[in-house]
Amino acid sequence: MGSAASNSAVATIVERMTGYLTLLPLPRGHTADAVADAVIERMTAYPPWFARTLTWDRGVEMARHARVTDTTGIGVYFADPYSPWQRGSNENTNGLLREYLPKGTDLSATTPRQPQAIEDDLNDRPRKRLGYHTPAEALAKLIHDEQTRVATTA
Repeated sequence: MGSAASNSAVATIVERMTGYLTLLPLPRGHTADAVADAVIERMTAYPPWFARTLTWDRGVEMARHARVTDTTGIGVYFADPYSPWQRGSNENTNGLLREYLPKGTDLSATTPRQPQAIEDDLNDRPRKRLGYHTPAEALAKLIHDEQTRVATTA
């Protein structure tokens, strides 16, 4: 969430295997419709195998989860109340994101390039759990492996 005055926010989607971050700027608020529109727009840009499910917290901003599922085919699940460990990759990434966007930041004042630069920077940061490879490298390998698998089984 950005500053209360701006009603701005940014949603985060973290691919679990690679830690690849997708930032969804929400400059005009985090209503259920705005979040659903942003999730649908971004997730339909990825190959269908990229995400089969999303696990979200229990905020009202995902009230349009059925529309997300109907449009993208991605099942939406909700973590149990007060159980952030059920979304551990996302919680960890949100902590890294706070280095760039401290609480109370007016996110409506950011240019479209700023969230993309943050996303790129975090996706290019080596991670111990990936053998010091970056999420971008891990995703590229996953895409390559998926394309190779599909090409050899056709």
